[in-house]
Amino acid sequence: MSFFSGGSKVKDFILMTLGTLIMVVGIYFFKFPNNFSFGGVTGFAVVLAKYTGPYLSKGNITLILNMALLVLGLIYLGKSFAMKTVYCTILMSVAIQALEWWHPLDKPVTNQPVIELGYAVLLPAVGSAILFNIGASSGGTDVLALMIKKATGLDVGTGLMISDTILTLFTFVAYDMTTGLMSLMGLLLKSLVIDSVIESFNLCKYVNIICDNPEPVTEYIRSELNRSATVADALGAFSGNKKYMVLSVVTRRQAMMLKLYVRKVEPGAFMIVTNTSEIIGKGFKRL
Repeated sequence: MSFFSGGSKVKDFILMTLGTLIMVVGIYFFKFPNNFSFGGVTGFAVVLAKYTGPYLSKGNITLILNMALLVLGLIYLGKSFAMKTVYCTILMSVAIQALEWWHPLDKPVTNQPVIELGYAVLLPAVGSAILFNIGASSGGTDVLALMIKKATGLDVGTGLMISDTILTLFTFVAYDMTTGLMSLMGLLLKSLVIDSVIESFNLCKYVNIICDNPEPVTEYIRSELNRSATVADALGAFSGNKKYMVLSVVTRRQAMMLKLYVRKVEPGAFMIVTNTSEIIGKGFKRL
């Protein structure tokens, strides 16, 4: 597998392993014991386990479904089916199976279903966000959505939402109203948490500094922060004096350093700092 070579590839491998194992902890210790089913292969496993009884556990079903979808993905999607997803899918399936052998659970960890729902949503969402942020996924219904997109042209996000919603609704039939409602709440919260976590991973600061002398500021950005900047001419509407705008994107820590420096070299400067989570260009994300 080529993604095991190179410095950045090793980092991706570590993040893939970490993200997948965080998902496994949330699924096995909080999602499975409470029969929460808010989409994905693990959600489908929760529903099916109701009818398979002692013959197939939730871990067994997850392993079988993931391997089946993995084979279909490799056949149907070909080279577009990323090896990162193959690794994460196998790791998740094997880790859940191993936990069932090592630490079997026959009841929830606590007697607080709302708290457990929070962890059942939060941990897999954080794990998924880590994977999505490096261009990987845990497979499962993600693979199914990619196959649906290839066959119908339907957007992947729409396909995932439709499939996850259908799977969640089956919880009302397989279990009870309380479990179904908790699962539906989990489905609604999951997408919000994933989006929020991804944004927090990539959060940077867009800085707009309006000043009289841009040279010290741009030099500090280049030499001390190792970033670049753009300088544009401006005109003060109130004073009519010529001004300069210095535009740059920096990390949160660098933004604090820059604010302290600007306050020292030009206390009268006007500084606008806003959050941004998607910056495409050199030093940030590639197009």
